[in-house]
Amino acid sequence: MNAKEVLDQLRAAGKESFRKTYLRHGVREPLFGVSTADLKSLKKKIKTDDALARELWRSGSYEARVLSTMIADASRLDEATLDAWSRDLDSYPLVDAFGELVSRTPHARAKAEQWIAADDESIESAGWKILAHLALKDATLPDSYFATHVEAIRRAIGTAKNRVKHEMNNALIAIGGRNDALEAKAITAAKAIGTIDVDHGNTACVTPDAIAYIAKMRARRATNTARESR
Repeated sequence: MNAKEVLDQLRAAGKESFRKTYLRHGVREPLFGVSTADLKSLKKKIKTDDALARELWRSGSYEARVLSTMIADASRLDEATLDAWSRDLDSYPLVDAFGELVSRTPHARAKAEQWIAADDESIESAGWKILAHLALKDATLPDSYFATHVEAIRRAIGTAKNRVKHEMNNALIAIGGRNDALEAKAITAAKAIGTIDVDHGNTACVTPDAIAYIAKMRARRATNTARESR
């Protein structure tokens, strides 16, 4: 399947109701209004195709770029490509998809550390998104690495940019869900931070309560541990 064929399929699958929803969530044109389910179906057909992923990203279409993050070969993406793509981030749904992709590359830690220091709201948000994935998935990193970021979140979240605050909070939750020691540090930080004010625009989205979500993750860990011991 080539880029033109994929774009034709995306155009045909678009629905106005999804277009309106994406626009409310800040997605920029060009977009077709393709559901996540349809994107996943296309991904199953294409599987991994790095060359196609790069072509789709260059198209500029929101759905094409999201699909690009789904079919790209994470092991082959270099830092120059990731930096170039990061400069195209123009909505938080695209940040979400891009951050998940970068978290699967060999450059995840380097990009997280670089981008959380960025001045751009979308790029910085991507950095914290990747850090959250590292907290959940990378068992090689020591607790001290995440403890440092808990303290950084505690100090900076109150004055951070709007979407950055949301992603910092998500990173705090992910770190708190990593293990008991980090849970205690994350909860202490969340209590010091208090309520986080994030403007989600004309949507029903909310920024989760960190303490409540960390508790849910602890309960899930306990359930999984009990299941494994049986």
